[in-house]
Amino acid sequence: MVSDARALATRLADLDDAALAGTLAARAVSSQSGWHDFFDAAEGLLEAASIDRALMHLDRRDLIALRAGTAVPGGGPVRLALVDADGRPYGPVAERVAAAAHADPAAFSPLPPAPAPPAADVRSAAAAAERALTTAGALTDVLLACLHTPLARTGAGPVSAVDRRRLVDAGAIAHPDDLEDLLASAAAAGLARAQEREWTVTAEGETWLATTTAGRWEQIAEGFRGDLPPGVRTAAGGFLPPAQWAGVYPLDPEWPDRVVRLQRIGARWGLLDAAGDAEFPWTAALRAGERADAAGMAAYLPAEIDRVYLQADLTAIAPGPLAPALDLRLRSIAVRESRAQASTYRFTADSVTAGMTEGETAESIRAFLTDLSLTGIPQPLDYLIESTAARHGMVRVRADTSTGRTRVESPDAALLETIAIDQALRPLGLLPEDGALSSRVARDAVYWTLADAKYPVIALDPAGAAEPMHRRAAGSPSQATATAQETYARLIETLRSGHGTDGEEGWLERELEQAVRARAEIAVVVRMPDGSQRTFTLEASGLGGGRLRGRDRAADIERTLPVSSILRVSAV
Repeated sequence: MVSDARALATRLADLDDAALAGTLAARAVSSQSGWHDFFDAAEGLLEAASIDRALMHLDRRDLIALRAGTAVPGGGPVRLALVDADGRPYGPVAERVAAAAHADPAAFSPLPPAPAPPAADVRSAAAAAERALTTAGALTDVLLACLHTPLARTGAGPVSAVDRRRLVDAGAIAHPDDLEDLLASAAAAGLARAQEREWTVTAEGETWLATTTAGRWEQIAEGFRGDLPPGVRTAAGGFLPPAQWAGVYPLDPEWPDRVVRLQRIGARWGLLDAAGDAEFPWTAALRAGERADAAGMAAYLPAEIDRVYLQADLTAIAPGPLAPALDLRLRSIAVRESRAQASTYRFTADSVTAGMTEGETAESIRAFLTDLSLTGIPQPLDYLIESTAARHGMVRVRADTSTGRTRVESPDAALLETIAIDQALRPLGLLPEDGALSSRVARDAVYWTLADAKYPVIALDPAGAAEPMHRRAAGSPSQATATAQETYARLIETLRSGHGTDGEEGWLERELEQAVRARAEIAVVVRMPDGSQRTFTLEASGLGGGRLRGRDRAADIERTLPVSSILRVSAV
C-alpha cells in the first residue's frame, strides 16, 4: 500500500485544480477534511470504506473493466481516482473489487442484450402527448410563481411545505409530491437553479416561458437525456432502453429508487410509456442520439390559438391552448382560473395593478387586448383598466441622492398617513420628512414592501420618470450553489502547500513514516559508501534522528539505516 499511496498522491498532485476538485466531489470528500498533503489524500481515498462508496457509483461496464484491469480512459474509475495512469487499479482497490465480486458475482457480468422496445399504438401516443402538454402547463405555473417569489428550500433540499401548499392551492400542481419532479426537469434543462436555500428561474427559463409548446418540450427532452447518469447513456449520445436501466448500477442501493423516479419523470413528459415498455416515435429518435423533435408529437396536440373572448364579467375565455407568449402576457394582467385546453382568465384590480407594477400602462394593456380579443374590450373591463391606472402611482418611491435615504411621496396626505401607521411596514422605519416619508431601506426594498401591501406604488428613476420594476432578476452563475472548485478551494490550497516543497525527500520520509506506523515489511534500496546499491528487507520499527530502524528477518538482526542513503522504498 505504501507504493500505491505514493503513486496516487503523485497523480493527484499532477491534476489541475478543476480536475482535482472534480475528483474530490465525485468521491464525496468533505471540504472540511483534515488532510494536510497529497499523501493524506491518497491514504484517505485508498481506505476500504472510501473505495466501497466509490464502487457503488460505477456502472456495470466500469465494474467489469475495473475487475479486468482495463479501465477506459476518462471513465468512472479514472474520474474516481481508482486506477493509475495505465488504467490498472491500485492494490487496495483491486482487493475491494475482488471482495465485491465475491459477494455479488452478477454485478460484474454483462447485461443480456435487450430487444428493441415495441412501437406504441396511436392511443398510447395520444395519451403521452396529452401528459406532456399538461406537464408543460404545470411547469409554466411553477416557474411563474418562482419568478414572483423564489421557492424556499429546507435544509435537506426539498421545497418547503408552505410553498408546496401555496402551489397546490393556486392550482399549479395537483399534488405536493409533483413539485420535485417538475423542478428536476427544469434544472436538467437549465430553466431553474437550486441555490443554497431557494429555487430561482434562470434567464433561459424566462425565455422558455415565451417559447412555443413544441420548443418547450424539445428543450425539456434534451435536458432529460443530457441529465441521465453516464451508465445509462450510449456512445452515440442516446440512452439504453428503459427496460435495462434497473441493472446499470448493481452495487448502488439507491439506484432502484432513482430509476423509478427517472422513468416517472420521463412518463410525465411523454418520453416513456407510463403503462408498459412501448416506445413513441419521438422517443426512439431521442434514444438513438438524434436531436429532440416534437414534430411527431404535434399531430396529437391541439392547435395553439392567438385569440380569446373577452366577457363583460371581467373574464377572458381561450377556446383552446393559447400561444405561450400570449398566455404569458395575459397572465401578467389577469389571473388564470381554469387549467385545461379551454382556459379561463379573470381580470381584477390586483391583477391589473400587478401588471402595471411590472411596466404595463393603460394604453399598452388596451392595445394588447384589442389585438387579442375576438369581441373587443367590454365596457366593465375598460373601466377597470382606467380606474386602476388612475389610482396606480398615487404612491411614488425614489432614492434621495443628497441624503442617501429613500423617499415615499404622495399627493394624498391621508394615504401617506395610512402608510406611516401601517404595522406591516414598521420594518421600513418610515419617518415624516418635508411632506413625505423617509427610510434608510433601499428604494427597491421599500417599493416591493409597499407593493406587497397592496399600495398603488411606482418607482421613480433619478430623473423623476416612472421606472418599470421586476420582482427578481434571473439567477446568475455567481448566485448559484458554489462550484466544486470553489467548494474545495481551501482544501486544495492546503494539499498543494503540503506537497512538492521537499521533492523526493519529502515523499520518501512520508513513506517511511507510514511504514513505521503500520509496522510494515518493506524493501529498502540503500546507496552504499562505495556507490553501489543494496536492498534490505526490514520490518520498519522506528524513524528518528535521520535514521530508519527495522528488523532484518533474513539476517535476524536490528538494522539502522541513514535516511539520506535510502534511494527507494517499496512494499513487500
